[in-house]
Amino acid sequence: MPPTPAVPHGKRPTLADVAARAGVSTALVSIVMRDAKGAGAATRERVLQAAQEIGYRPDARARLLRSHRSHLLGVQFGLQHPFHSDLLEGVYAVAEPAGYQIALSAVAAGRGEQRATDTLLADRCEALILLGPQAPAARLAELAAQLPVVSVARRLRGAAPGVEVVRTADDEGARQAVDHLVALGHRDIAHIDGGSAPGAADRRRGYRTAMGRHGLADRVRVLPGGLTEEDGAAGARALLDTTPRPTAVLAFNDRSATGVLDTLLRARVPVPDEISVVGFDDSHLARLAHIDLTTVGQDIPRLAELAVSRAIARLEGERVPDGEAVVAPHLVIRGTTAEPA
Repeated sequence: MPPTPAVPHGKRPTLADVAARAGVSTALVSIVMRDAKGAGAATRERVLQAAQEIGYRPDARARLLRSHRSHLLGVQFGLQHPFHSDLLEGVYAVAEPAGYQIALSAVAAGRGEQRATDTLLADRCEALILLGPQAPAARLAELAAQLPVVSVARRLRGAAPGVEVVRTADDEGARQAVDHLVALGHRDIAHIDGGSAPGAADRRRGYRTAMGRHGLADRVRVLPGGLTEEDGAAGARALLDTTPRPTAVLAFNDRSATGVLDTLLRARVPVPDEISVVGFDDSHLARLAHIDLTTVGQDIPRLAELAVSRAIARLEGERVPDGEAVVAPHLVIRGTTAEPA
């Protein structure tokens, strides 16, 4: 028969409730929960059993707030970006074993980056990890004057002193995509770019450089785009209206590429039989079986490891390597690319 609840239904159990259940003092329960010395093995087991029976969970945030340090890393991310979701998994995997907790603040429609970072500062975060920030460099420098700041997936070119930068070699990723398509036999390769999004300029440059290296500079075709499926769809519609149509498209990211795929599907243009499509990021979206997208993969575990380790190194007073941390991309070939018809 299960034990009778020690607290009223709907009330969060407290240390006092655990103490009453275990028949010990509240101070002794606190010692056990802090894993401090002063409690014997049998008593410790009894207290932990009582806590489990009544559903007590230590309030980690309250404990941190009582301490001199918070050991909180604040992470700003884009709510609609699959790549950011994948990065968050990597950040948790690195931070928690190092003794740091994560506070999240999303950027979404109606909730800008200023509000997102202000929320993290109010939570007493000791450092900020910003995923794909689009705020002006001066704003990032202002934040870096207050606490350690790591910018992930955005080149800053020294415009934001004090900000640590961890990014992928975006230009190299675009070059790998073009090299793959050219090796398949494509010559008319278009690029739907990312507009002013972080990484867009480097991917655009990588595409142009690769096309020129293959003697295809006169076939360069860059269409305005952006971060979303709608941006990719708009670019694809523009390409369908051109003559001759390209035989391959490099989209700014996986979301944009899915917009391209949707538009081509609706127009009954088979992929990859008539047009090959390449994305960028290798987010979980690209790996879905019905999408099966050839894409440029970013090394998410490595990016997360570098971002967290640089933030913690700054906090612990350890030496941080000079300059940006630039991670090599890798092409992931799936079902949306093939030889041109």
